[in-house]
Amino acid sequence: MRILVVNWQDRENPQAGGAETHLHEIFGRLARLGNSVTLLCGGWPGCPPSAELDGISVHRVGTRHTFPLMAYEAYRSRFAAGRFDILVEDLNKLPLLTPWWVRGKPGAPRIVGLVHHLFGATAFRELSPPLAAAVWLGERPLGRVYRLVPFEAVSQSTADDLVARGIPRANVRVIYQGVDTTTHTPDPACRSATPLFAYLGRLKRYKGVDIVIRAFARMRTPGATLEIAGAGDYRAALEQLANSLDLGARVRFLGRVSEADKLLLLRRAWALTFASPKEGWGITNMEAAACGTPVVASNSPGIRESVRDGKTGFLVPHGNIDAMTAALERLARDPALVAAMGRAGREFAETLTWDHAAAATAAHLAQVAEGPA
Repeated sequence: MRILVVNWQDRENPQAGGAETHLHEIFGRLARLGNSVTLLCGGWPGCPPSAELDGISVHRVGTRHTFPLMAYEAYRSRFAAGRFDILVEDLNKLPLLTPWWVRGKPGAPRIVGLVHHLFGATAFRELSPPLAAAVWLGERPLGRVYRLVPFEAVSQSTADDLVARGIPRANVRVIYQGVDTTTHTPDPACRSATPLFAYLGRLKRYKGVDIVIRAFARMRTPGATLEIAGAGDYRAALEQLANSLDLGARVRFLGRVSEADKLLLLRRAWALTFASPKEGWGITNMEAAACGTPVVASNSPGIRESVRDGKTGFLVPHGNIDAMTAALERLARDPALVAAMGRAGREFAETLTWDHAAAATAAHLAQVAEGPA
């Protein structure tokens, strides 16, 4: 197949996250299987306008702020002349309304929507009111503009969200994300001798890292520590919170870490913590599971599908600090439970691979390409 993917960013972008990891893991594999894959995305100041990544031909226009204004013109001028069988819009941030790009044009590609999660009202937790309103309003036309478009969702929670916005359930295929179980492996010798909990991800307001810090502050287990890895504009506020709770050296902010240090942190931790109100899935939860490390997380849409409550970790009501503290204390007092949940997590992770997700994606795209317009 000749596939054009449209996404705001590629994996080399300094702002890249889980959506970009998913994009390159899936479509890099499709490229290696002989499909022609092109990515149209935004860039960043000083970036090369094009690149070859994982077998994908990457074309960058504008920045994360101007890409939605420039994407259609780039498509029209470079890619619209019947070159593709499939156009996959990775609906990340604001929808780009790609069905309008191809409507009524002979030889136009079939559109497929790929959705990790929709922001909805959660945008108001992170953005200024005008920007949050723009995101919220930008998602409103989904049910009308994309009603006839086949979708891929990375979780049942996201599929339910699409249906609630007017997308027919029959149009949505759920394909769970994968995890690299070759790189992410357990190493019991790395486990910290004393209870260590970890957060790994962006330091943004909506991620709920403040909930993790407050829950940890209520722990009474001697010697327990919390390490927070990641960067973001909310770091200063989180450091102030830790200082106000007199946590001192019990909490460490590691900043952005290398892949090697990330792997070591996941292996050292007694549990990974995650308190976001809504996610598409939770790649870091599965990476922790692959490393044999339990997860303590909010019972939120998307997240609840990457943690098996009571088996690979604990799900607690979102925002319930006492419940999260109790889950952390339970693990801190029972190393045998940590080990048992870690083994169950590894078994769970081994059922979800990127190869499986890529094969399911290829089959779905082929079905769309061969089906009625």
